[in-house]
Amino acid sequence: MKLIGIGKNYVNDKSEIEAIKTGFQTIFIKANSTIVTNNNDITFPAITEQLAYEVELVAKIGKQGKDITLEDAESYISEMAVGIDFTAKDVLAKSREKKGPWALAKGFDGASPISNFKPISDFPDLNNINFGLKINGEDRQIGNTDLMIYNFSEIISFVSQYMTLEPGDLIFTGTPASGVGLNVKGDHLQASIEGELLLDFKLV
Repeated sequence: MKLIGIGKNYVNDKSEIEAIKTGFQTIFIKANSTIVTNNNDITFPAITEQLAYEVELVAKIGKQGKDITLEDAESYISEMAVGIDFTAKDVLAKSREKKGPWALAKGFDGASPISNFKPISDFPDLNNINFGLKINGEDRQIGNTDLMIYNFSEIISFVSQYMTLEPGDLIFTGTPASGVGLNVKGDHLQASIEGELLLDFKLV
């Protein structure tokens, strides 16, 4: 099973998309050990003092595919969840100083909490899914997939040019363009899809 992320994939206004959509997507891989499920609390990572949150929809791949066409790509999604793509911003800054990769900044234990999955049949229009994040009861991020630079089909088709997608692979599909910030120990994070609370945990 692979855990795949896409970076910088949302805009605040659809009019922005044309100027920045080059066709080459920012893709990264996260370690399977980053995953936390069952709404388990997460120990604030000792490796960072700057833990940034990004709420994202997570697509699960349901069948094997390679060089998938745009027309067929949606059929490869079996389920959908909401998750948090945590980044250790200070670790990332150190890596960038030497033009290094994102691996340590996004690959630490607990960096990918994910909710229970819902069948893709619950989402008749993948281009109009509302999701959001509350921290300590306050709205921090609100997103809709209509503001994706690269939609689900484009992500799946692009990634499958480089690597075979397998059943159970998970794709973090990007975070809303506004609202990303830092967490502190004790924060209570709650993420929802279409108003349904699915992810609910604390940083302890």
